[in-house]
Amino acid sequence: MSSWGHRGGPIPTKRPPWWPHSEPFPPKEGDWRRVRGRYMARAAMFSFIAFLVFAFVVAAFITLLVSIFTSIGGAGGPAIPVPLALLVLFLVVAMAARSFRRFAAPLADLIQAAESVESGDYGVRVRVRGPGEVRSLARAFNAMSERLETSEEQRKRLLADVTHELRTPLTIMQGNLEAMLDGVYPADASHLEPIIDETRVLSRLVDDLRTLSLAEAGALALHREPTDLVLLARDVLAAFRQQADEKGVTLQFTTPPGLTRSADIDPVRTREIFSNLLSNALRHTPRDGTITVGIEPGDPVESAAGHPKLRVTVRDTGDGISADLLPHIFDRFYKSDESRGVGLGLAIAKSLVVAHGGEIDATSAPGQGTEMRFTIPVAG
Repeated sequence: MSSWGHRGGPIPTKRPPWWPHSEPFPPKEGDWRRVRGRYMARAAMFSFIAFLVFAFVVAAFITLLVSIFTSIGGAGGPAIPVPLALLVLFLVVAMAARSFRRFAAPLADLIQAAESVESGDYGVRVRVRGPGEVRSLARAFNAMSERLETSEEQRKRLLADVTHELRTPLTIMQGNLEAMLDGVYPADASHLEPIIDETRVLSRLVDDLRTLSLAEAGALALHREPTDLVLLARDVLAAFRQQADEKGVTLQFTTPPGLTRSADIDPVRTREIFSNLLSNALRHTPRDGTITVGIEPGDPVESAAGHPKLRVTVRDTGDGISADLLPHIFDRFYKSDESRGVGLGLAIAKSLVVAHGGEIDATSAPGQGTEMRFTIPVAG
C-alpha cells in the first residue's frame, strides 16, 4: 500500500485487471484526454462481463431450483406455487440489478468527473464507492486530479513570480537606455555598467530556473564521481573568505578525524549546493557573526543497511527564522523582506540534494541562528 495525501485513503498499488498495460498505475500526471477513453472503456467492459458472469450463475441456480422443484412435484410431492416462483425470480433479478448498479453508478461519476477535468476543472473529486476495483480507480482518479490541481497552482504561481522578478531589471534597463537616447545620461561606463549588471541578473535568473525545472522534473543529468567532500568544502569556503572578511563574518570548518571523505557526487552541482547555502547564511549573519560548516558521518541505521551517507551542516549566528516561516524557506521565490536575492537559492539546493538521493532540512529560532543540514551518499 502506498500512502497518498488525498481524500479517500491510500491507493492500492496492484494494477486492476481492466487497466491498460501501457499506462502506469496509479495514473500519473499527464494528458487526461489521451487515457480517459481507453481505461473507461475497459472498466465498463469489465463491469459488463462481471454482470454477465453473475447473471449466468444466477440463471444456473434458477435452473437447478426448477429442476429440483420439478423432480419433487413429479415424484408426487406438492406442486410449487406460481407466486413463490415469481417471488424467487423477482428477488434474483433485483439482486442482479443491484449488483450492476454498484458498478454503473460509480463509473458514471468517474465519466462525469473526467469531463470536468478535461474542461480544466482540476478541483473535481469523486466519491469513493462501489466494488473494490472501482474504489481503487476512484482513489487513483482523485490522486491524479489533486496532482493536476497542485501543478496548475504551481504553474500560475511560478508565472506570477517570474513576471515579478523580471520586471525590476527590465525596468532599470529600459529607463537607463531611454535616458541615454534622450540625452539625459551620457553613454559612458558609469551608466552602462548598471545595465550590464541587470543583464547578469537576468542571465542568472534564467539559469537558475532551468536548473530548478530540470531537477524537479528528474531530468537533471548528474556526472557522479568519487569526490573528496572535505576538500571540496574547503575550496568553497576559500572562495567565500574575502566576502566574509569584508562583512566581518568568521568562517569555520569542522570535521572529525578519520572521517570517510569520498562521496559519490557530481562535484559541480555539490559545489553549487554549498555556494547557495553559504550565500544565504552570509546574507543573514550580522557583523562579528560566525558561519560554521561541518561534515560528519550520517545516520548509522542507513549505514548498517548498506546506504552510508555523509551529513553536512551549515550553521550561522544570524537572526534566525520564525516557526511559521521555516516550512517555506525551500519554496521557489521565497525570501525574507530584507533579502536582495530572487528566492531560488535554497529551492535549487534542495532539488540538487534530492537529485543526489539525499535529504535537506533546517532548524532555526528567532535570535538563535539557523542550521541547514543535508546528506550526501558515500562513494562505494
